[in-house]
Amino acid sequence: MPDLHDYLNLRLTAACEQWRSILNRKPVAEGSRQVVFLPVETLTCLAASLLVNHRQYGGSTAHRAVEPVPTLARLFRRPNSSVLAKMANLDGSRRNGAKHEVEVASRLLAEPGQLGAVYRLLLTAARSVGIGPEALPDFLGLADDEDDLLLLGQRELDETDVAAAVRPAVDVWRASRADLDERTTERLLMAAVRVGQHRFASEVLRNHGHQCVFCGLSVSLPEKRAARMLVASHIKPWRACNHAERLDTRNGLTACPTHDVAFDTGLMTVNGGLRIHVKPALATAVETDPATRAAFGRPPLAEWLLLPNGAKPPRAKYLAWHRQYIFEEATH
Repeated sequence: MPDLHDYLNLRLTAACEQWRSILNRKPVAEGSRQVVFLPVETLTCLAASLLVNHRQYGGSTAHRAVEPVPTLARLFRRPNSSVLAKMANLDGSRRNGAKHEVEVASRLLAEPGQLGAVYRLLLTAARSVGIGPEALPDFLGLADDEDDLLLLGQRELDETDVAAAVRPAVDVWRASRADLDERTTERLLMAAVRVGQHRFASEVLRNHGHQCVFCGLSVSLPEKRAARMLVASHIKPWRACNHAERLDTRNGLTACPTHDVAFDTGLMTVNGGLRIHVKPALATAVETDPATRAAFGRPPLAEWLLLPNGAKPPRAKYLAWHRQYIFEEATH
């Protein structure tokens, strides 16, 4: 059985051998006994967890799992359910998951740069043994880029808020996973928050067609680069949300940095009809200051939110919360 060293110190030669072994593997039917996951499979599943929330799928819905789960299942000669179960092992939500896998996940998710390096090694090894992009796509978009792995939306998270949110759950988890020490549990839960925020921000950006809903700014660059010019933030702030609200795509807006800060600080709000309102003082400044007019005049600021066809609109309850607790408070 692989141990912690086999994951955290994986070498290119070992990764190549493991991919070759997978290529020679016979497919295993659903319900049949599965062969042990090799480190390259487990680490690839960990990288895929940045895009896919395994909790959205049960035993009867595993066949509906989104990419890259189906592609990885075909490559690994396993059913979708096995890939999803491995993701559950990695985030500690399955009691029978190996302790060293949870430790691997907690360490690598806490250090995205290291996870990105491991991911690149996995792709390099796969390509060297003949596994091309169709069989194993670069689903994180890192292979041809020197930038570190970027988790989206992290600036919205305050370290103190995250620690406070995680603290009550640590004891609960330790009661069900006595094999995990407190430090590993806390690190894993904090990583889960950051991964959840990354998925949330990714979904919000996709929902809004990667454009600012206030002015329409659109950036035709790879997602991880465009994220520096477009921000996906909560309408009702993360610290004020319950768990479900923190992951709700309809509690998010995509904005350029200027309009994101203006909305976040209460200079602007959006009503239930999706009309954009600005504070009277800001409206006055638009009339007198060219720089303010360039950012908050109409245009470029739209009258109503700019949502692409098919986009899910923000929920009225989040907009009402923002108007009451952010916009109106900032007005007083």
